[in-house]
Amino acid sequence: MGFGKQNQLVGVDIGSFAIKVVEIEQTKKGRVLKNFGMIGLPRNAIREGDIVEQEVVAEALKELFKNLKVRNRNVAVALSGYPVMAKRITLPDSGRKKVEATIHDQAEQYIPFDIEDVNLDFDILESEETLSEGEGADEEKSQEIMLVAAKKDVIDAYVDLLAAANLSPEVLDVDVFALQNAAELNITGEKEGYAIVNVGAEELGINTVVNGASLFSRDSSFGGAQITDLIMSHLDVDFERAEEIKLGAGEEKPWDKSLETSVSEVISDWVQEIKRALDFVETTYPDKTIGKIFVCGGACRIKGFQKYLEARVGLPVVELNPFSALIPNRDLFDEAYLNQMAPQACVAMGLALRSIDDK
Repeated sequence: MGFGKQNQLVGVDIGSFAIKVVEIEQTKKGRVLKNFGMIGLPRNAIREGDIVEQEVVAEALKELFKNLKVRNRNVAVALSGYPVMAKRITLPDSGRKKVEATIHDQAEQYIPFDIEDVNLDFDILESEETLSEGEGADEEKSQEIMLVAAKKDVIDAYVDLLAAANLSPEVLDVDVFALQNAAELNITGEKEGYAIVNVGAEELGINTVVNGASLFSRDSSFGGAQITDLIMSHLDVDFERAEEIKLGAGEEKPWDKSLETSVSEVISDWVQEIKRALDFVETTYPDKTIGKIFVCGGACRIKGFQKYLEARVGLPVVELNPFSALIPNRDLFDEAYLNQMAPQACVAMGLALRSIDDK
């Protein structure tokens, strides 16, 4: 990856409830965390990946960059949710140029949008021998392709938003791949595949990865906002107070049995969704093995979630800390603060690892 200073990008993760920014400096000793911070957004400013209140979000971005004193205006940003789709497909092995010429027609059967309304991209993952039908038939080569489709109007909305915040979008990524980048920093010498589960405010993302390539990914409309809404209604508090209680601040409004039961039911739904995805991968790719689950996202620390997930799927569950692979900058960042914020920084970290050369 070309990672000279002029190529470096600032990772910007625009979530439903907050914007996270990560800036990395590449030094002779390794990667150093140069900047990290986040700023909250009003509820419904971003809804399921759609920018509802552009001006509000743009002002928040400007404020965050100003507060962090980030001078680099070149950014990498990720798309997520319904408007974007990443799918692994199998095509005859015909070489990159032939795929480029035919991918538009081939993709139509795989994506849930009008083909004219999306931008397409693809990456060739691997080629393998497959037997043609009939006894003694010749083997023919097929190739695995990662197909990515994103709605044009959503891309345009993000480009307009970043322009309004005086930022230059050099790389548009997909959040599942940004998370994979962050996870790869933390993985050394493991032969088994892994799953990344990102529990955000309004979205639960699952990505299974083997040999550095995504096998299967899916986004579902679950997330921490479900817990916040339960706390608001059970304890009769406003959104901000409910968020504090959810994250364990203060015990003057203790969780009663009724609330605990309701929260457990939500967590059970999350775990069932994750297990379904893992079961699908196990059935579809019997020769691939998932050996571990990394969890991240602002809601991954909801009490009981990680232990229940581990018990239900029978795999070790590890919290992803994207800062752990960087050289600590103790003059600027308190280690306890970074550990606290780590699950929310993963997408932004994965984006900050990108460079202008990656376009």
